Amino acid sequence: MSRIYHTLNLSVEQQRFIRLLDDFEIEIFRLKEIESLVNEKFSNINSILENLETKGFLSRLERGKYCRSNFRNDNVIGCFLVNDGAVAYWSALNIHGLTSRFPNLIFIQTTHNKQNKTVLSTSYKFIQIPSGKIIGITTQGYGNNAFRITDIEKTIVDCFDLPAYSGGFEELIRSFISANLSADKLITYSKAVHNKAALKRMGLVAELADKKGMKSFISYAKSEVNSSYDLFDPMGDRAGEPLGSWKLCMNMNIKQVLSSI
Repeated sequence: MSRIYHTLNLSVEQQRFIRLLDDFEIEIFRLKEIESLVNEKFSNINSILENLETKGFLSRLERGKYCRSNFRNDNVIGCFLVNDGAVAYWSALNIHGLTSRFPNLIFIQTTHNKQNKTVLSTSYKFIQIPSGKIIGITTQGYGNNAFRITDIEKTIVDCFDLPAYSGGFEELIRSFISANLSADKLITYSKAVHNKAALKRMGLVAELADKKGMKSFISYAKSEVNSSYDLFDPMGDRAGEPLGSWKLCMNMNIKQVLSSI
């Protein structure tokens, strides 16, 4: 049942709009589609939204995008800011329980070029990737609280692809080792991301850790080893002993990292 909004501060049209949001249980919406969602037309919808925002009933996320003033699901809002947005990288690692470290912003993967921004006191970083890398997306939550997120395997592959957004390379290695992973999914996503250096790093970690269920993935990674040497830790010093079998310069003591897990 709708709440009662009879107040001198709300016009009849504003009250009708708020009741419709209640009836259809809408917490977040776009201006261009709200009338079709509530199956009603308003002669002055822009003015209604502007006044409801001023009176504290709505929050404006950005041009043409609104939510109820008490709606604060940061992951939903971040994905809502771009049409194909999905929580990814360090943020997804945390949600999947693969790291206890919590980023101070939310990483959103998208095919669109969008400026980073802060909305309702939460900072969002938008990572633009080619459409071919948009794969391995799942949904968490229900109803208004549903949001898109990369699944565990895609999160791991994405973080090795762009480790600057992973929360630290050593932490990423620990996440990789502790995660329950599908070798088939890792292969599929690695093919889509198409980053041989990232694939070599994952393959070596899986091999040294003797990670369960990873034989087919390790074999695939070895089959993709090229002639170019890459740094094992892409954010580390440009030095290290060469490891010919994986064509990696070992600028990190990975055995020490593995022993600490």
